[in-house]
Amino acid sequence: MLVLGRKPEEYIVIDGSIKVKVIRSENGQLRLGIDVPRNMKVIRGEIWEAVYKK
Repeated sequence: MLVLGRKPEEYIVIDGSIKVKVIRSENGQLRLGIDVPRNMKVIRGEIWEAVYKK
């Protein structure tokens, strides 16, 4: 797993098509904005674990 530090308004780009931006970070909570092409599925971690992880 790659671990990066980012400040609010900074972002990373994955494979030229997925942009993950830190929107806000305060009181131990983090808000992310994620731009993903419409043809890609996005599944929250807790749902993925319940459905796919065994």
